[in-house]
This record gives sequence, structure tokens and C-alpha cells, in this order.
Amino acid sequence: MTLSEEQREQIQTHAGRAFPFVERCGVETLEVDRGYCRMKMPLAPNHNHVGTMYAGALYTLAELPGGVIYMTSFDTSRFYPIVKDMQIRFRRPATTDIEVEVRISEEDVQRIQAEAEANGKCDFAWDTELKDSHGEVVATTRNLYQLRRIGQ
Repeated sequence: MTLSEEQREQIQTHAGRAFPFVERCGVETLEVDRGYCRMKMPLAPNHNHVGTMYAGALYTLAELPGGVIYMTSFDTSRFYPIVKDMQIRFRRPATTDIEVEVRISEEDVQRIQAEAEANGKCDFAWDTELKDSHGEVVATTRNLYQLRRIGQ
């Protein structure tokens, strides 16, 4: 199942406005499709005292795809996601805008949703790379989410 152009545009428009904190960061959702998103965190409003990107902004950028993947892939009337754990490793200073890209397969979407339906919840994880505008990896993360059935 793919998303319509209208669905993609709606998610791209609203993903960065879901929470006031995220909106203040200026996060942009650049591309979305079922099981896929690419997002960008601008440096300008998110720099720290030494002129590099604030560590919390990098963490936020790495965590946000969980919600976008949820909106593009799962039945939002029956399930909701939570973050169970996230580990971040900072590799180099982020001195430009930063992007993240996440993709999960259709098979994983179906497996996760079926397990959450059967058991009330399902853990799922992915690794991300946060890259600067030159394609250099500035941080890596391990993200653990749980899809829960509403009413569980």
C-alpha cells in the first residue's frame, strides 16, 4: 500500500508541527511514504554556545521519525507508538543543517502491526545516521519503539 500525494503532503506539513518544541526547532519533513521518511534539522535556531548543533536537537531529529513512520505505516485509529529506549553516539560536531532518513520494509510493518494486534504491543527498532550537508555522519542512534494497541 502506498500513500496518496495528498496524504504525503499532509504528513509532511504537519509532522514538524506536532509539538510546540518541534515547531520551534524548525524541523522539516522533506519526504514521506509508507515506511519511509527523510527529515532535516536546521542549524540556525539550534546552535549551542560553541556554534555547533545542540545535542538535544540532534537527539530530537533522531527520535522524530518514529512518529512519522507511525503516521505513514500503521492504523492510527487502533495503535499508538511510544519510545522505549534511544541511544545516541556523537561522532563529530554538527556545523551544518542535519538530515536523517529512516525506512522500514512492508514486511516489518505487517509483522509489527500483527503482533501488536495479537499481543497488545510490539517492540521494533532501527539504527539511524544523522548526516551533515556534506554527507558526513555526525551521530548514530539505536532507537527502540513499541507499537501499542489502543485500550491496552
